[in-house]
Amino acid sequence: MTIQRREFLAIVSGGAAAGLAGCTGFASNEGEGGDADGGESSAGIENEELVLTTTTSTYDTGLLDEINTGFEDRFGAPVKAISQGTGAALETARNGDADVVMVHARGQEDEFLNDGHGINRRDLMFNDFVIVGPADDPAGIKGTKDAAEAFATIAESEELFASRGDDSGTHSAELEIWEASEADPGGEWYIETGQGMGDTLNQASQQGGYALADRGTFISQQDEIELEILVQGPIEGGPEILANPYGIIAANPAIHENRNYDLAMAYIGFVTGQEGQEIIENYTLDGKQLFFPQALSEDPNYQQYVPEGWQPDGNTTGGDADTDA
Repeated sequence: MTIQRREFLAIVSGGAAAGLAGCTGFASNEGEGGDADGGESSAGIENEELVLTTTTSTYDTGLLDEINTGFEDRFGAPVKAISQGTGAALETARNGDADVVMVHARGQEDEFLNDGHGINRRDLMFNDFVIVGPADDPAGIKGTKDAAEAFATIAESEELFASRGDDSGTHSAELEIWEASEADPGGEWYIETGQGMGDTLNQASQQGGYALADRGTFISQQDEIELEILVQGPIEGGPEILANPYGIIAANPAIHENRNYDLAMAYIGFVTGQEGQEIIENYTLDGKQLFFPQALSEDPNYQQYVPEGWQPDGNTTGGDADTDA
């Protein structure tokens, strides 16, 4: 990881993520009387099915297949993956239809945790968002260092902008940028596809428009569309507002008694452990890394487990955690 990427990791994690947080038994049994290929620890979950609901970006890029194949090989438990936008993925889990969620919208994740539906959240990985558009760039945003300024310029020019419009993590990030731009995303030039990232990129390409995309999905689609990156995210020195961290959360068994909590924690332990993080680190397309692991560090970030700003005394303002006993 370059110095620039290390700096970005510090931005999105507020330090770095913690270790396995109680899941180490699932990550490795070597030296503890277990079998490195599953052995005793996986005997109780073998052939049980994990239901994972996750974002379209992890699915469209092919990363999810790599992770799930590794988990199935390790534990003998198949994974049923439901690919949705972040909002829909969390709603599926709220309805009691998922064991674990893998998403990328911290505000929505925090609401899910605060409402009691999820526990044991972990920082998982990150990439970033980029603003893409046609090569001739009719709005003239190429090279802009301020994402909000780029959005404002697109709105002023009324060049077509394709939004996912689906309450996904990408859509949430887009709305945050529009708010910062003080521009009104409306009118005939602004279309909401209601589709995943791949379909939205296709529509933007076909109509010569702009879009906000996660870097991973754009890389996986770039040979099939006529769009290019015009405004970079923080991985390549762009603004912090385009950071795109991912989290993973188990369904709370106290509320969703029908869910397989043991299997969910096995999956979280695997994907945030050494083997899972290496899969993320080594996954590339066309020689380009799509995601960067974030779960392992010698400097634990305990804030990852709870809603941002939460304090033991109930103060959620994000103030000093050093309170009198």
